[in-house]
Amino acid sequence: MMNDPAFQERMKQLTDNPQFKQHMEQTTETMKDPEKMKEMEEKMKGRVAQGQKELEEFKKKSAELEAEEKRKKENAKKKKNQKPKTSSKKKGVKKV
Repeated sequence: MMNDPAFQERMKQLTDNPQFKQHMEQTTETMKDPEKMKEMEEKMKGRVAQGQKELEEFKKKSAELEAEEKRKKENAKKKKNQKPKTSSKKKGVKKV
């Protein structure tokens, strides 16, 4: 992918962008200051922790939904395999 000429052209466009250059300069300056680095690191740790929490919640909900779908399919199979209920009266026979 990185050897793809279209990719290289797109990356060149991005890196030549003045906003990109300004942001990279700010990031470089921030990385030189140990206090700012600690602050950035704490923010990132918080974001990663939040993302992990959201991912775990998603996995839990997903598992619950899958289990519910499985139960529904099993119940549908059971209903499909049941013999139809018939009345105890025989059709076509009259009592005298």
